[in-house]
Amino acid sequence: MSNTMNTSVFKPIAPRPAPVNTEGPVAWVRANLLADWKTTLATLLIGGVLLWLVPQLLNWGVFKAVWIPNFDACRAEGAGACWGVIVEKYRIIIFGRYPFDEQWRPLVATALLIGLLVLSCMRMAWKAWLPLVWLVVFTVFFTLMHGNTLGLSQVDTDRWGGLPLTILLASVSLVLSFPIALLVALGRRSNLPAIRSFCTIYVELIRGVPLISVLFMASFMFPLFMPPGVKIDVLLRVLVGITLFAAAYSAEVIRGGLQAVPKGQIEAAATLGLSYWQTQRKIVLPQALAMVVPGIMNNFISTFKDTSLVTIVSLYELTGAMSLALNSDADWRPFTIEGYIFIALIYFVFCFSMSRYSHWVETQVNKSKLR
Repeated sequence: MSNTMNTSVFKPIAPRPAPVNTEGPVAWVRANLLADWKTTLATLLIGGVLLWLVPQLLNWGVFKAVWIPNFDACRAEGAGACWGVIVEKYRIIIFGRYPFDEQWRPLVATALLIGLLVLSCMRMAWKAWLPLVWLVVFTVFFTLMHGNTLGLSQVDTDRWGGLPLTILLASVSLVLSFPIALLVALGRRSNLPAIRSFCTIYVELIRGVPLISVLFMASFMFPLFMPPGVKIDVLLRVLVGITLFAAAYSAEVIRGGLQAVPKGQIEAAATLGLSYWQTQRKIVLPQALAMVVPGIMNNFISTFKDTSLVTIVSLYELTGAMSLALNSDADWRPFTIEGYIFIALIYFVFCFSMSRYSHWVETQVNKSKLR
């Protein structure tokens, strides 16, 4: 009897392909620009348009551009963009109708205000002394801008303009609108019918009209209801209008965050004996505001850009000052597009900075979810 032995032959497994690299610029291009045939086709079409358009823009805006303030050179045949108009008119664009010899005052005031805004965005400055710094900076700002003290000549608010006015309108309206929006959002969720109805009417009334109507009412209609001899400065009326308008939109954003907080947490806080305001301050608001950071910042950016509408009430902020600078001079009037590009760049710098700060805040408040 013979024993039959089964012998097995070793067969190596075929090598698998190397894993695809998912990091680096090549991987990003493969995943985002060449993922499939549709994406590849769109990439080729858009790339072709950019290859045709970008050289022309560079030729117009850089290589053939005129950088000196000479309108004869700007009008020469074959000349590109006339950036000399910015060199010639930048002081009027930036400072509006403010007296030429006194423009160091809005320059210093605006630098202080921007520095305050940057400081307020830093976590190390979130201390009890920050409101006092705001009060001091705004006192210095209005002292420099208005004058009539410390040997400074008086400059009425109707001559304020340009970038200082834009920064003032945006910063004051946003700072004042946030606490109003917070209270209105809480009021819309109140169990008291009178408070809830009042907040609802306020929000729906403001959101039902454009900002330009609010400014028109604040500037032209409101003084008609004042007693004879009582006059409120137009800048103050415009600030109130923009603040109330921004607060109504922010209130709805915050209300969305309040509704997203689970009701069980509020009930648990009640069983622990926490009062209404303790519950809101320690449990509800921290979560609600963290969830709506992008929406709030989006409203802030929109409000910053909407300050350009105050031109209709004869307050020449950045956009109005640019139009004033070029439309009043027939020689430079044809180069308005260069002026708009200049102020668009200023708006972009501020709005992009706000967007990146919003992203940083969102990252900070969501760190607990990453654990």
